[in-house]
Amino acid sequence: MIEETFASAEQSAAKILIDLALAEDLSSTGDLTCKALIPPDQQARVQVASRKAGILSGAPIGRMVFATLDPDVRWESHRHDGDTVAPGTIIAEVSGPLRTLLIGERTMLNFMTHLSGIASLTRTFVDAVAGTRAKILDTRKTLPGWRLLQKYAVRCGGGTNHRMGLYDGVLIKDNHLAAWTQSASIAAAVQAARAKSPRQVSIEVEVDTLEQLNDALGGHPDIVLLDNMPVDMLQTAVKLRDQTAPKVLLEASGGVNLDTVRGIARTGVERISVGALTHSAPALDLGFDWPW
Repeated sequence: MIEETFASAEQSAAKILIDLALAEDLSSTGDLTCKALIPPDQQARVQVASRKAGILSGAPIGRMVFATLDPDVRWESHRHDGDTVAPGTIIAEVSGPLRTLLIGERTMLNFMTHLSGIASLTRTFVDAVAGTRAKILDTRKTLPGWRLLQKYAVRCGGGTNHRMGLYDGVLIKDNHLAAWTQSASIAAAVQAARAKSPRQVSIEVEVDTLEQLNDALGGHPDIVLLDNMPVDMLQTAVKLRDQTAPKVLLEASGGVNLDTVRGIARTGVERISVGALTHSAPALDLGFDWPW
């Protein structure tokens, strides 16, 4: 189950964001509307439901929001992260003090609609390349503080995580090469990075021409990022790789969208990275429905 990957790191990131979200909503005064209109002892039950089709992500965070407000609130899941939901699907039932349910409603929905939107968009890309060898990957184009959660949502949609940050993988980009003065050879840069990096760290290098690719392959990187190459060039790049360094993975990136992704996948690249998964995913419409 995908929720098993919502581990301690994701839980810690979620807790920080939940605390921030509730603090900015409640400040030192609390919910003035609830104080004015809702008796503190009134109980209620509410359903979290999908209003559009998509892929669910963020249910553990929804539970955490209400547990933070009141540990006695009961969250009963009917669907789990990674599940496909249709309009009207009941995702969870939440019961407890009505004030608490109303206070937590928007914060819970903010997390779940955003993350479910990422999961839903990811699944659309994953489905678009079905039957090819290509995996859909995210990027570092994430909101500050949200990276672990947004990348978790990508996994909920069937995507694959790229490196989490600068700390867990080497990606030599054009600016690195421009600033590196020891050699004009991309292969030499790859070898230098490998010599100074932990053994288990993947070494990836970005190129945007076939000449650069040929140079890079001589350094035996783990992955070569093919930046903004048209489909015909990608096809040639795959043939060149197959002939000279078949163990090197190729990753296409730059301007990838749903109209182009299948054509890119059919070139034979193993990886396609899509920044839009995290920076441009529309929210999935979820509702807080009151079954009076």
